[in-house]
Amino acid sequence: MINHWTLQQLRLFEAVARHRSYTRAAEELCLTQPAVHIQVRRLEEIVGLPLIERVGKKLLLTRAGEEVYAATVKVMNQLRALTGEIADMKGKVAGPLRMAVVTSAKFFMPHFLGLFVHEYPEVAPQLTVTNRARVLERLAENVDDFVIMGQIPNDMDLTVRAFMDNLLVVVAHPDHPLADRTDIPLEEIVRERFLLREVGSGTRSSAAQMFAEHGLEVEPYMELGSSEAIKQAIMADLGVSVLALSSLELELETKRVVILDVVGFPLHRTWYAVHLQGKHLGLTASVFLDFLVKEGADLGIRKGWVAELHPSQRPRAPGKRLGKTRAT
Repeated sequence: MINHWTLQQLRLFEAVARHRSYTRAAEELCLTQPAVHIQVRRLEEIVGLPLIERVGKKLLLTRAGEEVYAATVKVMNQLRALTGEIADMKGKVAGPLRMAVVTSAKFFMPHFLGLFVHEYPEVAPQLTVTNRARVLERLAENVDDFVIMGQIPNDMDLTVRAFMDNLLVVVAHPDHPLADRTDIPLEEIVRERFLLREVGSGTRSSAAQMFAEHGLEVEPYMELGSSEAIKQAIMADLGVSVLALSSLELELETKRVVILDVVGFPLHRTWYAVHLQGKHLGLTASVFLDFLVKEGADLGIRKGWVAELHPSQRPRAPGKRLGKTRAT
């Protein structure tokens, strides 16, 4: 039976099982949904048992499906590791580069990957964008070469490498009454209609901590599940929010939002590349991490983000703190 299985069938089944969706698996693999469905059905015929069943609107794995999925994940991870090891033996920066990033990092990570792949065209990036909780799960499971996040968990033994400033700013509609004000007190800004990410968001936690340090609390006017949704709400003049400066490039360029000059902002946070302590990184991952530190320190200046800040808000020495490795 096993002689008739193909790697393509296993790869497609793994994607469907992971997403619990034929549609999302097809999108990830750049295939049509019928093509994915056919290959999974063929795998089920070879196994001789159903692997996936539909219960209502949900796709669930059968007992056989759970076993095949667990084995498939191991096989795929071993093949990816083998590809990297062979590239290392050849002394080549090539093969898979697998990472997971929190949602806010999707606004700049493709920029780094584009530059890196231009320099090393044989590298095959695999970028997973998901929420913080799922990134932490992937980190604990050692699924990726490393993950990108802005808040480091304290209950894991990790190697952490800082590579870029993460500036959090207060954003509003250009016609907002506070748009032309300077030195807006925190006590005044918290009375505005605040648009917040869901509970667990790193950006929301950082802002809440900052306000709490001043004895203040923000009452959410609306809770939205993504930065894109919050930006759309701001452009509809529904309220203000705290967002990463790196996520606002297009909106600032087209003058659809403005940064408010609020006392204590921007919040200076840092982006980190993180992996389990003691993990061996292949040549490709190691070279990319060095590349991140080199290119990330002053990205905000090169991309023009920092120029959008009020002069009093601009960092005096962008990137000066970055580039260090630490273990927690």
